[in-house]
Amino acid sequence: MSGDGGGSGRDDSGGSSSDEVGFLEATSIGVGGMVGGGIFAVLGLAVQLAGGGTPVAFALAGAVALVTAYAYSRLSVSFPSQGGTVSFLNRAFGEGTLTGSLNVLLWLSYIVMLSLYAFAFGSYGATFFPKGSQGFWKHVLISGAIVVIAGLNLLSAKVVGEVEDWIVGIKLTILLFFVAVGIWGIQGARLAPSAWKPPFQLAAGGMIIFLAYEGFELIANTAGDAKDPEKTLPRAFFTSVGFVIALYVAVAIVTVGNLPVDKIVQAKDFALAAAARPFLGQFGFTLIAVAAMLSTASAINATLYGSARLSYIMAKDGELPAVLEKKIWQEPAEGLLITAAAALLVSNLLDLSAISTMGSAGFLLLFAGVNVANVRLADQTDSRAWVGVVGAAACLAALAALLWQTVRTDPSRLWVLVLLLGLSVVVEVIYRAVTGRTIRVSLSPSGGATSDGGS
Repeated sequence: MSGDGGGSGRDDSGGSSSDEVGFLEATSIGVGGMVGGGIFAVLGLAVQLAGGGTPVAFALAGAVALVTAYAYSRLSVSFPSQGGTVSFLNRAFGEGTLTGSLNVLLWLSYIVMLSLYAFAFGSYGATFFPKGSQGFWKHVLISGAIVVIAGLNLLSAKVVGEVEDWIVGIKLTILLFFVAVGIWGIQGARLAPSAWKPPFQLAAGGMIIFLAYEGFELIANTAGDAKDPEKTLPRAFFTSVGFVIALYVAVAIVTVGNLPVDKIVQAKDFALAAAARPFLGQFGFTLIAVAAMLSTASAINATLYGSARLSYIMAKDGELPAVLEKKIWQEPAEGLLITAAAALLVSNLLDLSAISTMGSAGFLLLFAGVNVANVRLADQTDSRAWVGVVGAAACLAALAALLWQTVRTDPSRLWVLVLLLGLSVVVEVIYRAVTGRTIRVSLSPSGGATSDGGS
């Protein structure tokens, strides 16, 4: 998805292509994956939990993402592979059922995130239609976003990269304009510590919005295509996460500072648009709605890029059906189509308010695993093992805060996490038992994971 043609970057014979991902392209992928549906769709829920301390909640969630970015940067440089997270877990923990289940969980979590982004795209887009027909147009837009962007990925990787670069630029310009204009109307009392929720509840608010940070790991999927990866990848990881932390904190400050908490909560999915009204009027509402649609489309684009390659590498390693190994026009098309089809079903049929909360939980669990993987491989990645320990502990503490808040407010939402975890294990166990395929990962000298997906 890079501006130079973010495809594989390697042909089937293993030779290098001229399509390399540079620093700006890799950073664009990370920012595009993060600044998506999360901040627009569930900001109201974060404000409801954290109150005037919402900027602090965003900073806490960002800190968890930043320390995890260290693990991803070291692993990506040492073991470049299109598989990203999948390859890291396989290398660190072996090829057992536990690792396979975590990898399936990652793929399912991508589908959850795609569904959330599409749902947010449809919700904002529907506001441009008459109220009586908004429900119909919402689902048309949900489906259209997934189908059109998946089609672009199939049609031309180069076009996708160019479109992504433009979308990232436009949406960031709009959000920065929102911050620059809105900062003058902030009322400091609304952000004072006296307006914050209790510390544990404040942290839980940040973890519910954690899904807004999860997209940075998509940079790892470009490792095999990166130009000068030892410099490009760490810079891209830390730059993208650091920038997004600053952006989210600024957006939260302007939102809470311009609009009372009760009105933000009342606005729910349209919290940012509602916050723009006091200083930009209806024009501001429309502008933010456009930004939301661009952001969620960008996130769908970035996530489809990563998830298609994820399913491809899992099939190569024997963890998904062999049909997903096939390519069309040098792209892992089957994985992209199946992922898109699953996202279409989930986004049109399920309640995504619960799924968004559990989507964050799924990624926190996976990121804890990646941090532990970096600890186990510290000698090979030339990493500071203690950073990985801190990262794993932070992810698990964040997960505990999120689950505590969910149990306290709406225990019924826990079934989504149970379903995701259970489905991940069941798919892994049944698939191995029925097909007899085994995971046969051979590790190339360069660190990439390769496999014949043997039977």
